[in-house]
Amino acid sequence: MERSSADATAETGGAMSGRRPAGGFVPDSAADAERRRGVRRMKTFATGLLLAVAVVYALASWAQAAGAGAWAGYVAAAAEAGMVGALADWFAVTALFRRPLGLPIPHTAIIPTKKDQLGVSLGEFVGENFLSQDVVRERLRAVGISGRLGAWLAEPAHADRVTAELATALRGALTVLRDSDVQAVVGEAITRRADAQEIAPGLGAMLERVVADGGHHRLVDLVCVRAHDWLVLHGDSVMDAVVGGAPGWTPRFVDRKVGERVYRELLRFVTEMRDMPDHPARGAVDRFLADFAEDLRADGDTRARVEGLKSELLGRAEVQDLIASAWAAVRGMVVAAAEDERSQLRLRARASILSLGARMSADRRLRAKVDGWLEDAAVYVVSTYRDEITALITDTVASWDADHTSRKIEAHIGRDLQFIRINGTVVGALAGLCIHTVSRGLGV
Repeated sequence: MERSSADATAETGGAMSGRRPAGGFVPDSAADAERRRGVRRMKTFATGLLLAVAVVYALASWAQAAGAGAWAGYVAAAAEAGMVGALADWFAVTALFRRPLGLPIPHTAIIPTKKDQLGVSLGEFVGENFLSQDVVRERLRAVGISGRLGAWLAEPAHADRVTAELATALRGALTVLRDSDVQAVVGEAITRRADAQEIAPGLGAMLERVVADGGHHRLVDLVCVRAHDWLVLHGDSVMDAVVGGAPGWTPRFVDRKVGERVYRELLRFVTEMRDMPDHPARGAVDRFLADFAEDLRADGDTRARVEGLKSELLGRAEVQDLIASAWAAVRGMVVAAAEDERSQLRLRARASILSLGARMSADRRLRAKVDGWLEDAAVYVVSTYRDEITALITDTVASWDADHTSRKIEAHIGRDLQFIRINGTVVGALAGLCIHTVSRGLGV
């Protein structure tokens, strides 16, 4: 009546084997085994109570037939009704998990036979009552996540913990990334961005502003100073260059005189240009730069040449090596800062977290914004993936083995269900006693 030997063997095997049952169901744990033992104890008690009531009924009926007093009739009626109640509740409880006595009685073994329908109903119940927009917003609003998060982040110990976790995550991410991959991505991104956008007009506009503001004057001053110093130190080189370029038929002393004159004039020109801010050559430089800026913005030939120079420059190995060395330097700097608890990176991150926590705790409008963002994000998730979430429940239940599912559920609620049998026995006995008493009082 209670359970077959096959059921007991299956339960023991499921609890002790440690293997995953069919359908991907989670194997029985030690807690499940303890629950099953509790269910068996309650079954034994409920069955023992039924047998006790049956014995009382038999003895009371025998005493009544033997001419005992009226009390025997009352006891027999109570015991008889108790047996009926116990048997009816035993049938009801057993019918949930298996077919009573193995008989193919309709509407029994409800959980094994209706498992898939129960999974669908459970999924629909969760979707309607837990994954609706109104419920999600109401629950999040009641929790007040932003206020709690702000108060939590405002604690220095918590800010230290978040900073440490962020530093660990950053360090781990940079460690996992391969330098070659990052360099390839950065190089490709820079090249693609540079190829997609023409730089000549931008350079022309920038040069035009620099000339208009006189920002190039310092550069001209520097070039003039350097040129003057170089001429002073390398006068012989200038004269040798002039003499070497002279015709072979001219006398050497004439070539020397010409070289000295060229050097003195060149030195005088550079000195005057250095010392005279309004020198005509400086004005010529201004006009040249202004004209060049205009050509960069409007002249097609100049723009095409700049684009060609840009492509050639980006394609050079030196530029790619520069990108690689820049990434390696940045990566090493960030990793070192993430590991050092006193680094500016971690100190500033900690200060920002504390400031954010304090603001969220004190600023009602900020809390309202954060709560709104969280609510919108949660509503988007449940609205977009509601069917997938409910399908996960439905498909998971459908994949479970029917018999194992029945035993699993019985292990969790079977002990309480046995109280129904016990209560049925007691209530049935009391009801039978009341009915018999009323019947005798009415003379029926």
